[in-house]
Amino acid sequence: MTDTALAAIEAGLATLRDRVGDAATNGVHPGLLVEPADRDGWTPSARLTDGSRVPELIDTAKQRWRAQAPAAAALAWKSYSYWLALPAMATYVAARRIPLLRPDDVLVNYHDRQPFLHVGLRRAAVAVLPSDPLAAAATPGVEVVRDEAALLAALRRTLLDAHLDPLLGQLHARVRVGRRTLLGSVASGVAYAVRLALLGAAPQETIDTARTVLTALGVADLVDLVPTSSGQVHIQRRTCCLAFTLPEPKICSGCCLRA
Repeated sequence: MTDTALAAIEAGLATLRDRVGDAATNGVHPGLLVEPADRDGWTPSARLTDGSRVPELIDTAKQRWRAQAPAAAALAWKSYSYWLALPAMATYVAARRIPLLRPDDVLVNYHDRQPFLHVGLRRAAVAVLPSDPLAAAATPGVEVVRDEAALLAALRRTLLDAHLDPLLGQLHARVRVGRRTLLGSVASGVAYAVRLALLGAAPQETIDTARTVLTALGVADLVDLVPTSSGQVHIQRRTCCLAFTLPEPKICSGCCLRA
């Protein structure tokens, strides 16, 4: 693990906290790094992507939301994918750097109460552009990519292809929740994280940035981004996270059921 890569990711989160307050990063472990002595109760994300801890995750979510398995899995996924993506989006928006959130490097701690989970790191790695000051350091954990397209490709490769996609497959194999439904939560979570990181920016800048990332991840068709008369950006989902099926039904602000 490199202190340089860790500092680069934490700097992106610090910028976000400066903009909107500490609550914006409540689902991310303070300082990001979970020290070996503090890892009791934490699950390596690789144990989720290989399926070995997925039944436990679903059972914990069922208790947390008093939900049936499909809704529990969908809400656990929604929470996990959002808090996993947030450090990546905050770092990308702040400095055009991409944390490499490989399953072997990520830890998650989930509970049958609020908050449902936190994510943290065992070790940090980050992709940067050749023009980035970190590129000249040749520091372990810092990967230099050739251009912006390669930077976004690193995001897709590590966040989606190697991490969220395998977990999605494990959930889909156990409960009747479709791939499109689950990827809709990735799309909305990424869009919300970009909007939060760009709070106060012109709506078109937020929309353009979010669309760039969503297109790179292949999920741009799952949300609509609409500027509002108040100068904000409304995020409209095209799929539902199933929160409306809970014993106390919830309809999210951007839910397709409102459309």
